[in-house]
Amino acid sequence: MRTQRTIAAVTSALTAVCAVTASPLPAGAAAPVCSSDHSPALAARLSADIPAALRGRRGPVAVGVFDRPTHTRCALAATAHFQSASVVKVTILAALLRRAEEAHRGLTAQEQRLAESMITRSDNAAATALWDEVGQAGIRHFLALAGMADTRIDASGYWGKTQITAGDELILLKLLTFSGTTALTAASRSYVLRLMAAVVPGQRWGTPAGAPAGVNVHVKNGWVDRSDGAGWRVNSLGTFDGHGKDYQIVVLTQGNPTEAYGHETIEGVARVIHRDLNS
Repeated sequence: MRTQRTIAAVTSALTAVCAVTASPLPAGAAAPVCSSDHSPALAARLSADIPAALRGRRGPVAVGVFDRPTHTRCALAATAHFQSASVVKVTILAALLRRAEEAHRGLTAQEQRLAESMITRSDNAAATALWDEVGQAGIRHFLALAGMADTRIDASGYWGKTQITAGDELILLKLLTFSGTTALTAASRSYVLRLMAAVVPGQRWGTPAGAPAGVNVHVKNGWVDRSDGAGWRVNSLGTFDGHGKDYQIVVLTQGNPTEAYGHETIEGVARVIHRDLNS
């Protein structure tokens, strides 16, 4: 019971820190999407620059940002649901690690091989194997511990159709980079981040665009066109640290006419966020 109460308290704190807005700014609106406990000027810059970077964008988009040193938070359509594609692989790995922790064991050699392939090369077969191993109950168990209350497993049971939000994905990234959490051990969090830092060069687009030299980059992207008339789903998660920096970025998109259009949207937003956080 003590452990569960501690997890609940940490989850509540994480959720409160990353409070998010429920809908995107209407065209031409000037209302801020960012706030800051320590740097209102930074929040004001981001509030202007993020919508400006999205001007003319066709198709839904959601953005989440958290800068830990200044406690600056940005949220745009952060409770809107998007199909996950491969970014859910970070959640699959986190749930696998939590399952192993509760069994008081490390990952097996086979689990490590699958996890590395799933994250660093976005191997779908590896993701399916680990998704099936953890099971939907195991995924939901981790989501509950993490406080990712808006994430929904699709009725089809297919991992790539999981319904995610920018707010929940930001909770996940903050959990992975927060030493006070009890949802995952320090060793488990370090393992996830190490694999995200080792993603193959061809899959390091998205939120890393514009990251300054010397900052450690951890990324996981997702992209799919299901030929269902909804266009390409293109998503990117990134966390960045080192040299006094510690921040996370989430950008989710759908309705993209091409994969490249999704890349351009995400990277345009990422560049202004990196610029403002490092100016």
